[in-house]
Amino acid sequence: MKLRLLGVAAALAAAGVQHAHAAPRGLTVEDLATMERVGNPVLSPDATKVVYTVRSTNLDKNRGNTQLWMIDLRAAKPVPQRLTQADASSTDPEWSPNGDAVYFLSARSGSNQVWRLPLGGGEAARVTDLPLDVDNFRVSPKGDRLAFSMAVFRDCPDLACSKKRADEQAKNKATGKVYDRLFVRHWDTWGDGRNAVLYSAPIRSDGKAGHAVSLSGSLDGDVPSKPFGDHEEYQFSPDGKTIVFNARIAGKTEAWSTNFDIYSVPAAGGAQPRNLTADNPAWDTKAQFSPDGRTLAYAAMKRPTFEADRFHLVLMDVATGQKRALTDAWDRSVAEFHWAPDGKSLLATADDVGQHRLFSIDAASGKATPLSGPGYVSAFTMARDTLVMAQANLASGAQLYKMKLGVAAKPEKLTANNEEALADVQYGEYEQFSFKGANGDTVYGYVMTPWKVEAGKKYPVAFLVHGGPQGSFGNSWSYRWNPQVYAGAGYATVFIDFHGSTGYGQAFTDSISNDWGGKPLEDLKLGLAAAAARFPWLDRDKSCALGASYGGYMMNWIEGNWSDGFKCIVNHDGVFDIRGMAYSTEEIWFTEWEYGGSYFKNPEGHEKFNPVHHVAKWKTPMLVVQGDQDFRIPTAQALSTFTALQRQGIESKLLVFPDENHWVLKPANSILWHHTVLGWLDQHLKK
Repeated sequence: MKLRLLGVAAALAAAGVQHAHAAPRGLTVEDLATMERVGNPVLSPDATKVVYTVRSTNLDKNRGNTQLWMIDLRAAKPVPQRLTQADASSTDPEWSPNGDAVYFLSARSGSNQVWRLPLGGGEAARVTDLPLDVDNFRVSPKGDRLAFSMAVFRDCPDLACSKKRADEQAKNKATGKVYDRLFVRHWDTWGDGRNAVLYSAPIRSDGKAGHAVSLSGSLDGDVPSKPFGDHEEYQFSPDGKTIVFNARIAGKTEAWSTNFDIYSVPAAGGAQPRNLTADNPAWDTKAQFSPDGRTLAYAAMKRPTFEADRFHLVLMDVATGQKRALTDAWDRSVAEFHWAPDGKSLLATADDVGQHRLFSIDAASGKATPLSGPGYVSAFTMARDTLVMAQANLASGAQLYKMKLGVAAKPEKLTANNEEALADVQYGEYEQFSFKGANGDTVYGYVMTPWKVEAGKKYPVAFLVHGGPQGSFGNSWSYRWNPQVYAGAGYATVFIDFHGSTGYGQAFTDSISNDWGGKPLEDLKLGLAAAAARFPWLDRDKSCALGASYGGYMMNWIEGNWSDGFKCIVNHDGVFDIRGMAYSTEEIWFTEWEYGGSYFKNPEGHEKFNPVHHVAKWKTPMLVVQGDQDFRIPTAQALSTFTALQRQGIESKLLVFPDENHWVLKPANSILWHHTVLGWLDQHLKK
């Protein structure tokens, strides 16, 4: 179904006519859980084909499955072709340098290894046969070597030793572990003594990987970084002789340091990694060689221990080591970036006023020019004069689009996943709006209608508050906090990019630090009031507030500081007691930056906006949700919230997932989460 994304006012004005031909239903929880997810496009070297991933969901097996697909771009009407069929997932595609095969990761042999699929015919063949799982990899530009990362015990002399020790740990009847430094646990995993170490191995004439040599094992750190680092954090030089990667030295300070540096090492090993960015005590990452190999581009922050500082691009002359800040004058934070094939520019994504756009950045001047329109560009790939990007918006999951570099033309849509399965779904219409927020600053937000609207009727409101706190609820598609699920259940939604949000300049992002309960709360109040005044079909008297992480913190803060604002509240993994958070969260740099230092040095900074001090004013019914494997905001925070509610006789429920982390990822758990949340809203807003 082709979506017509009208403005909200136009949608309501046309309601009497449009609804006579409308689709018969809204998006359901089950629709969201079972949608195919398109991602990770990679163009062939000659730009004639693109391979990408599609994740499907098996509700019976309660898991997702990812496989590789390909589109021949030379066809008059390009048709997606499935490349892999195994029960195990196939991920992380990489082209061979001559484009005759695709390399990928799969556990189809029982462990995660690198495989090679020839496109001229034949079955996929295993390239690596290692005793440990390969977590991520890259193929050298010459096709003669692999770089890959594995979790090993760094004091082991070989991979067999790491395998043996891991097996012995698993069999040991004594489960206690002794630690002498942080991290003890990180994100959702307890430390077991292993590091992610970067290796390389030659690709022999028979297509198999040869002996693996350690490239980063001498460093006390993880390559790539944990918990979310991938092969974007290491790259080959164009001649294949050098690899650059980023790493943070752990020592005793890892839990409160953001000092990642760029290292260079011979791809074949034999030398110690050389630190290229020791002059910057803040974060340096994702270094990439220019096509001619003469320049190294990387993203860098300027302020140590601040994870939400602006990433700007730096160019380094490989021969001399001289560095030049390229995007200092551009007040946006770079996310993903790659050199253009001609080396004259770089393409980069960045949050930008409620969108996540793709930009072209001139390598000489640093001037940034937007290439994509409204929506969220989640990935992109280039070869020769062709660009393929994955782009989503508030009414569509990511699809692939093709563009010609340097040509101003509408992108060509390549994929249409889910459109047939959801042909009878009508999506909520959405519109961005702005208002005067705290300090008189312009603040932006979005409003979305229910899937079916009638002129003159008011609709209950789900008021969504994003996490981060340095994040954004913008024009994107989510499989966790998706306004279309609320639209499908008959709710209007409002979501505000309050002070602290990304995409509005670094000063705006900075403004939330040391002010968690100040300007952001004022923005939320003013934003909801502005939306209700501008869109009279919003039933402000029937509204519930919902949020996770920092949004969950804000739910607790609202309970005590806007206690008459809502009929109900949903608090997912939210901070209840900032002192407890300071001493139990894993990434300590976060709390110390946000609250002005460590708790023992600056208790006042931590206590200023601490929800625990306002519990006596609580009165709004609250649903509390917690993943027990969430080590970012530990379970004690949710239990304390629920205890405070129950002890005061406030209507409340607690939903705990023993096997989930900061997010709810398993399909059955996601469905339960959504139905529980919507049931809570129904109970309080549809009486």
